[in-house]
Amino acid sequence: MKTKSDEEIVKLVQEKNIDVFSFLVNRYEDKIKRYGRKFLSGKEDIEDITQKVFIKAYRNILSFDLKRKFSSWIYRIAHNEFINELKRKKRESLRFFDPDVIFPNLAAKEEDYSLIIDKKILEQNLDKLDTKYKEVVILRYFHDLSYKEISDILSIPVSTVGIRLKRAIKKLKSLYE
Repeated sequence: MKTKSDEEIVKLVQEKNIDVFSFLVNRYEDKIKRYGRKFLSGKEDIEDITQKVFIKAYRNILSFDLKRKFSSWIYRIAHNEFINELKRKKRESLRFFDPDVIFPNLAAKEEDYSLIIDKKILEQNLDKLDTKYKEVVILRYFHDLSYKEISDILSIPVSTVGIRLKRAIKKLKSLYE
């Protein structure tokens, strides 16, 4: 089972071989918890949300499209759950005007700027970023995901990923200086 791709394992689960779902849990549990630590600080909260992620994934596994990447799908579920919990905890208000979505053509390629902040400094300043910027930084620099994968996870255009990343880096650089 260890040599099978995520998608091959999902196919087995979809074919009613439910025991193999545990292999997906083993592959992603620590990754999802690490991702959750970027949003929440309480270990119990992170573990509870991680459990919800896998329950939701299991309940919806039949709707998973085998032509897509399982990793993007599970991260999307995790993202939604962690953001929902963050909103519940911080009572964040929703913003109706998001310039990143309205003006996606302003996006810059990653090559146009560089991140000169090491991960330790980055981690120390993550909480100073708005959630929408924080999440792209986490997915890009802590989970090494591509713009496309981030786009799929966050359900935003690839160009918006670039804009948010550029703005996050600009803010982080100003905090660093």
